[in-house]
Amino acid sequence: MDNKQLDPGTLNWDKVDGMIPAVIQDHLSGKVLMLGYMNQEALKHTLESGQVTFFSRSKQRLWTKGESSGHFLSLQSIQVDCDGDTLLVGASPEGPTCHLGTETCWAGSDEPAVSFLADLQRVIAGRKGADPESSYTAQLFHRGTKRIAQKVGEEGVEVALAATVNDNEELLNESADLLYHLLVLLQNQGLGLEDAIAVLRQRHGS
Repeated sequence: MDNKQLDPGTLNWDKVDGMIPAVIQDHLSGKVLMLGYMNQEALKHTLESGQVTFFSRSKQRLWTKGESSGHFLSLQSIQVDCDGDTLLVGASPEGPTCHLGTETCWAGSDEPAVSFLADLQRVIAGRKGADPESSYTAQLFHRGTKRIAQKVGEEGVEVALAATVNDNEELLNESADLLYHLLVLLQNQGLGLEDAIAVLRQRHGS
């Protein structure tokens, strides 16, 4: 849903006594980060400011996540459930979400394996412009597009060779290398895994 098209007045506020639950989800990895509550004013402020804002029941006022810690949740999307009494908020976290310093309020819980790719992508993005001596990833960025593209090509060939000789252990290792270097290449070009996934979704839909 386009955030600008969401009218807070259309939600079922009476059913939830004016305080609607908002499940906050990392818009890239799909991880559930936290649960908060919004009144109409908090939802309106979230939509207008682009920063996820709740109504704090302990402080009895609006509370923008990150106003003290600096760990804001930048709004990406909002979906309303079928009953109009719960929100699913897609956000981009700036630092840990939980007040205990963990990524989510459910630290240690099982996470979808594929969500690690989003975590890895963020780490890779953080290495752009870093000292080439600080990491292999920084070295790749420093060496430029041709070298990164070369590595993607090399790893792709290694994946194919491992498959042709039925070496599954090597296939997994080379596939991991290919995925990593592909993420580096996408970041180098100002793109992300989500952009490639969008193409797959479009093809699937057609």
